[in-house]
Amino acid sequence: MPVSLKRKIQRSTELQQRAERLFPGGVDSPVRAFRAVGGHPPFAVKGDGAYLWDADGNRYIDYFGSWGPMILGHAFPPVVDAIQQAAARSASFGASTPAEGDLAELVVEAYPSVEKLRFVSSGTEATMSAIRLARAFTGRDYVIKFEGCYHGHSDGLLVKAGSGVATFGIPGSAGVPNDVARYTLALPFNDISAVEAVFAEHRGEIACIILEPIVGNMGCVPPASGYLEALRKITREENALLIFDEVMTGFRVAYGGAQELYGIQPDMTTLGKIVGGGLPCGAFGARAEIMDMLAPLGPVYQAGTLSGNPLAMAAGIATVGYLKEHRTEVYARLESLSAAVADGVAAEAAKAGVPLTTNRVGAMFTWFFTQNHVTDFESASTSDTAAFAHFHNAMLDLGVWLPPSQYEAAFLSAAHSTDDVEITIAAARETFAAIVG
Repeated sequence: MPVSLKRKIQRSTELQQRAERLFPGGVDSPVRAFRAVGGHPPFAVKGDGAYLWDADGNRYIDYFGSWGPMILGHAFPPVVDAIQQAAARSASFGASTPAEGDLAELVVEAYPSVEKLRFVSSGTEATMSAIRLARAFTGRDYVIKFEGCYHGHSDGLLVKAGSGVATFGIPGSAGVPNDVARYTLALPFNDISAVEAVFAEHRGEIACIILEPIVGNMGCVPPASGYLEALRKITREENALLIFDEVMTGFRVAYGGAQELYGIQPDMTTLGKIVGGGLPCGAFGARAEIMDMLAPLGPVYQAGTLSGNPLAMAAGIATVGYLKEHRTEVYARLESLSAAVADGVAAEAAKAGVPLTTNRVGAMFTWFFTQNHVTDFESASTSDTAAFAHFHNAMLDLGVWLPPSQYEAAFLSAAHSTDDVEITIAAARETFAAIVG
């Protein structure tokens, strides 16, 4: 059972003060700054399985898993071994390697909608490149995205983008020209009538729809029944492409991602996080007819010196290969443990009289501090972010590290145990008692 404690914070505080002299806001990615929750952000120095240690020696149960990729836990031995062996042969070549094809074969097998793909170094690169390719293939300029869906920080996709943008209350981003943003049409998620209206208004002008099939960047928000099917139908009728951004959901909610889970084949898929085993890696893929428009075969230029980096390929092969070989037991374990912790914490909130709505799909979930059903960004925004901040900091003091924003999904790994779940539920019980007290 958790016991209330005072975290040691001296060393992390010193590191934060140094970081603020060197980096904007003291971070290399905004949500790490803890601005949405307050308190003192720990500086991570070690991960092992389901746990993180900070610079002050505090140990935490980790429920953000590097924002998703650590599906097998930190420092998973086969992944560590693969990276070490690859590093001994060189960290980068800038030339083609056999490992690129090895990982690509695993991805193509898992995602039947993908015939060919290209590796890049981030999810942002993957979605940015997919949009460029969709525009070239269709000869159209407009892109439909959904409010609260985050597809990386490329200019045209930072319109009502959820995630860190929502965390800081920024409607878009400074530095994005209006002439770029005007080609992005942001609509409410789970509202097919809004999509139909925009297609009617921009007949023959829309290149694609891009969405997170299960949103993770306004918190976890699943698609309504029939919603993905309706998007698939209208894009086919209008000769637009349907892009599933599975950077977060790929290999996470099922081995074949959300498209396997819901039985929907998009025209294009973007991947990241798990596909690189935790190293910087992304991918975008589609049927050959679309992908062959990329240089050197076609007129769409996309390149990257570190694309297909040998360390990332090695980590990806080890991770995806393990998931393929052990998928039955791994995904059953993820489902069981995720249901236990998500429902267990929700039950403690209900006992304490704390308004809470829980959304979960597989091993990604969010506790929204609202009594409303959360189906889109508007309903997610009814959450009491101050209550979430209190919850986050109290849980951190009890050794449970959650994503530091109401608008980010939590993740569980196969390395978590039933003991970890019980400790987390007990910590939540203590925290809710303090909130209502």
